[in-house]
Amino acid sequence: MDLVPGVYQNHVKTESWRTVLTLAYQSLGVVYGDLSTSPLYVYRNTFAEDIEHSDGNEEIYGVLSFVFWTLTLVPLLKYVFIVLRADDNGEGGTFALYSLLCRHARVSSLPNCQLADEELSEYKKDSVGLAPKTGFGSSLKSTLEKHRVLQRFLLVLALVGACMVIGDGVLSPAISVFSAVSGLELSMSKEQHKYVELPVVCIILIGLFALQHYGTHRVGFLFAPIVLTWLLCISAIGIYNIYWWDPHVYRALSPHYMYHFLRKTEKEGWMSLGSILLCITGSEAMFADLGHFSQLSIKIAFTAVVYPALILAYMGQAAYLSEHHDMENIGFYVSVPEKLRCPVLVIAVLAAVVGSQAIITGTFSIIKQCSALGCFPKVKIVHTSSKIHGQIYIPEINWILMLLCLAVTLGFRDTKGLGNASGLAVITVMLVTTCLMSLVIVLCWRCNIFFAICFVFFFGTIEALYFSASLIKFLEGAWVPIALSAIFMIAMHVWHYGTIKKYEFDVQNKVSINWLLSLGPSLGIVRVRGIGLVHTELVSGIPAIFSHFVTNLLAFHQVLIFLCIKYVPVPHVKPEERFLVGRVGPKECRLYRCIVRYGYRDIHKDDIDFENDLVCSIAQFIRFGGTGSNKTIEELGKDEDKMTVVGSCSTHANGIQICGDDVCNVEPVGSSELREIKSPPVIKPQKRVRFIVPESPKIDASAGEELQELMEAREAGIAYILGHSYVKAKHGSSTLKKLVIDYGYEFLRRNSRASTYAFSLPHACTLEVGMVCQV
Repeated sequence: MDLVPGVYQNHVKTESWRTVLTLAYQSLGVVYGDLSTSPLYVYRNTFAEDIEHSDGNEEIYGVLSFVFWTLTLVPLLKYVFIVLRADDNGEGGTFALYSLLCRHARVSSLPNCQLADEELSEYKKDSVGLAPKTGFGSSLKSTLEKHRVLQRFLLVLALVGACMVIGDGVLSPAISVFSAVSGLELSMSKEQHKYVELPVVCIILIGLFALQHYGTHRVGFLFAPIVLTWLLCISAIGIYNIYWWDPHVYRALSPHYMYHFLRKTEKEGWMSLGSILLCITGSEAMFADLGHFSQLSIKIAFTAVVYPALILAYMGQAAYLSEHHDMENIGFYVSVPEKLRCPVLVIAVLAAVVGSQAIITGTFSIIKQCSALGCFPKVKIVHTSSKIHGQIYIPEINWILMLLCLAVTLGFRDTKGLGNASGLAVITVMLVTTCLMSLVIVLCWRCNIFFAICFVFFFGTIEALYFSASLIKFLEGAWVPIALSAIFMIAMHVWHYGTIKKYEFDVQNKVSINWLLSLGPSLGIVRVRGIGLVHTELVSGIPAIFSHFVTNLLAFHQVLIFLCIKYVPVPHVKPEERFLVGRVGPKECRLYRCIVRYGYRDIHKDDIDFENDLVCSIAQFIRFGGTGSNKTIEELGKDEDKMTVVGSCSTHANGIQICGDDVCNVEPVGSSELREIKSPPVIKPQKRVRFIVPESPKIDASAGEELQELMEAREAGIAYILGHSYVKAKHGSSTLKKLVIDYGYEFLRRNSRASTYAFSLPHACTLEVGMVCQV
């Protein structure tokens, strides 16, 4: 495959060594930017207040020992050797673990799930449906499926992790840039530094967020060289300090120095762990960004480059500090030779910007996933590149992050409080990952419960120790991520609750096809030319908005398509499995249902190509009459339709193609003969539309007539019928429910974007039908 620096490649199982090494090089700039800048502030924050830098080296060696073993046990052992294996078809992150659990235990919170979704190849790839080998795993699976409370707990746990990632997206840019700019204090007086540092940090942060809408693909090729240069720089400085100041500093790697450190410093040493854990800031990115690279490339980059460079950097700082006990400033730059401080400062600022960029992009991605799974209000998602996977920009979130980032920067004015806040956000995400991983080990990997208990006990104990040390600093800055997470959690939970209740209302108030057919003779309903596209969240039945529409206008289109665009708990849906098509009512009614399925990491662009794919999927369904070469799925339930899996145009090159006279350039495929079904003359058509239908297999006369009518309707144009619901709590509801629905959910709905599908539709062809939903 062709590789361009900055272009993320999807996970593949068979990779050449050249590909793996190239991906490993690229991952340096995307995955490890935040982790590699941690030496800027770990020692500075650790010795700021909690412990004193005495004449002895017990504190220095103790901190180094904690840093070494924390980096070894958490990023190296936990993530590289265990967590990275829990990928969701090549994707990683908190929602990947939650997605795995949803499929294996059927605890998904999505309201419009179908049995047909379990037939997706991505869904079945990891042997969904096989019972866990252990008796405990089987009982745990059935317990989760029976108890709604446990399912909600899993969702809340995943959302806590997502909210803490968003909080980290606010705090990490501030602390990284602040620490990088702190080197200015060594080249100017305290008074000058007081007035210069904060404005410089704010200017860099504003510039960083202001450039987000351009996308990182324009400068992405610089990310890996900058981080690699930074890692080589800090490792070289570390080797110099070890050789020049303390060649025996390696003895501090012994774990008994941790015991001596805690015994000597007691409570202050335990509290300092909240600053020491900053050495693993950004470790979660190894798993979260797994979908952009591959397991092997991320492992190679960390074990061969990042890990040794960080260990050398921390050892070098410890070696320098062990011979300099009388300094007030114990920051990173004091250990840098004076002649190199200016170029190192420039490289550090660039590396901090790269690391901040990575966490901001990760925040955009996690919010997109939350929105896809119905847990976050609709936002405008801009795809900044048509070639680079995952490059998105969310304007509203970008400016909110910038304002929050500037607020915490101006509020704390130093790295001490920012470090306390960032540490709690980091360790909380890791605790969530540990909890979800224990369930994955039992339910998905079908291992013995003993291994899950060992995993939780070992890594959970380490992370709980750090979590307690961070939480004790609640009043010293740790309250910030808790407050931010609480705000986002409330918004997510209110939106999710309102979405579920609205869907339940739609299901309870949907109408039957018999009711619709009985209206014709009594009300004189007529059919008008064109295609009517009724957008609905329902996967079965006729939505109430359509009954509201048709009883007031007494007309609808000659071809009617009930369109449901939904997300399923898999990262990607293959194009050949994108559409589920079925009929609604008798064949003569020309009513169809089309369910378009996307994974939570799929890109959905609403344009003319999507419309053509939609119409072609209906045509392909008509061609085979719902059977034949397409896979048929019979859904259970009295209101469910017989659905057929139909791919997009690009997936059935030998199937029906659509073209207009002004854009038609379809060539015959292979040696098969093609014939055209031409539409009859129309008065001043806007565009002449034709279906190119293969000669084989033959289609019967009724199917040909149905195709011709569909083509005529497509040529006449498409009208989009959208629902615009106002959700209100029922009379007699509790005060809390009224508060959540009438004020919380309605406030979020009014101030959020319309669905991405509705946002891109032409206004002249769009009709909104308003309804009040009493939930």
